[in-house]
Amino acid sequence: MNEKEFFERQGRIQREITVERYRQLNKSTIKGQILFAGSSLAEQFPMNEMLLRRDMPYQVYNRGVSGDTMEGLTKDIQTLVLDLAPSKLFINIGSNDIGGVVYDENGLYNNYCILLETIAKALPACKFHVLSYYPVNPSKASFLDAMAKKFLFANRTNENVDRMNQLLEAYCQDHHITYINVHDILLDSEGNLDEVLTVEGIHLWPAAYERILEVLLPFF
Repeated sequence: MNEKEFFERQGRIQREITVERYRQLNKSTIKGQILFAGSSLAEQFPMNEMLLRRDMPYQVYNRGVSGDTMEGLTKDIQTLVLDLAPSKLFINIGSNDIGGVVYDENGLYNNYCILLETIAKALPACKFHVLSYYPVNPSKASFLDAMAKKFLFANRTNENVDRMNQLLEAYCQDHHITYINVHDILLDSEGNLDEVLTVEGIHLWPAAYERILEVLLPFF
């Protein structure tokens, strides 16, 4: 086993642990609450801490999985979404698909549509909220070296993000699904993710999530 294979294996194991942890936690959840699902951009949303000072009529659960893709969420949709039977679902998945070594825009869009249709069929009373993809900033100074940046931002560009957001917004309009633009509030004057809001050009600091939460609260 070489180094690349080792780290890929560790990533798969960590994902399995995360999903199993959620599976066990689901046994004590309350049905009909608010649910966030997606990748690390959802998992790292510190919503429960941010909501402590607010009087919320709902419980808010987070089933984000670091590094997850559309394939991963679809595979474990029972644990990550359906078992909780949410009344409201906020979903943000696919950023890692855009940032993959090979990016298939049509494939991601079609699989997103299939995922939403699958959930709608299983949870007809659930209100869907599709979050836009966040912008990125490949110029952000961080711990990433040049090689890492070349890999991470090869396909994860603002142009690709914008096109997918346009496709998702049109789909949501056609299917009476709530699409929430949490993209524009994170931009700097040059159309990139504001560097003060991001760790390394992709993931977000709490200040960014504070902005996002203010946009989302009217939909809770």
